[in-house]
Amino acid sequence: MSSPHSAPRPSLRSLEVFAAAARDGGFTAAGASLGITQSAVSRQIADLEGMLGTPLFTRRGARLALTPAGRRLAERVGAALDEARAAVAEVAASDRVVTLSMLPSVAAKWLAPRLGAFVATHPEVDLRVAASRHLVDFAAEGIDAAIRYGPRPGPGLTALRLAGETITPVAAPRFLSAAGIAVTEDLRRAALLHGDLPEGWDAWFAAAGLEGPPRDGPRLGDDAAILQAAIEGHGIALGRSRLVAYDIAAGRLVAPFDVSIAASYAYWFVKPDGTPAAAALEAVEAWIAGAFQDVD
Repeated sequence: MSSPHSAPRPSLRSLEVFAAAARDGGFTAAGASLGITQSAVSRQIADLEGMLGTPLFTRRGARLALTPAGRRLAERVGAALDEARAAVAEVAASDRVVTLSMLPSVAAKWLAPRLGAFVATHPEVDLRVAASRHLVDFAAEGIDAAIRYGPRPGPGLTALRLAGETITPVAAPRFLSAAGIAVTEDLRRAALLHGDLPEGWDAWFAAAGLEGPPRDGPRLGDDAAILQAAIEGHGIALGRSRLVAYDIAAGRLVAPFDVSIAASYAYWFVKPDGTPAAAALEAVEAWIAGAFQDVD
């Protein structure tokens, strides 16, 4: 009984040439599909048959036909090569994928308007966004990196500070007109939309020199929802400068006052310590860092 160590060990190239000849029905056609000559195919097949000690093809007129041994080998080799090609394609595709976590408001109001610019600059990257308000578990959730909004991230993460921002009231033009909002004192009677950031209406009223507590109003936990309510004319909101820039440029929102306050939080690009270098992830990080430096 022969041992595994004594079994023939043909080269991968000879098996690839054999599979092409079996598929294409001839040495000339196989050579054309592989980019080699007919004689090179013939030599590879002859060497393989010599190693195996059995013919793999018989000639039938102008075409070649597989012998029984050739058919068995073609089935197994063809399946193995298909599996190998699929594995290579899967690995190549995975190197293009970057999964990025961020708040839904950042995804909707900051990234989405810029997505076309990213795709145009980096068509080779398959960017996938996981929009969530919770701090993701990078490994468990398959996340490569994140844009986080808050204080400096804690240990275990490599963090790049992207930018800070300012906060100022914003509203739909028709709301300001209908409510007669012209000066800061008018906000004492205006419908105010409230969020859950550290800088709320109390802080802005103090910066504007307005005495007394702000009016109560609807409290929405997500900035995208707050800004959409403002766009729809349901009140005036405190807008984060990075998130309202496109809506102001499009005329959907107006910042009627010059008074703004600095946000205590900042934007950070974070990834787990020791994340392996990867071209796609590095491209995403560099593009995001550059985009945050653009003047909105």
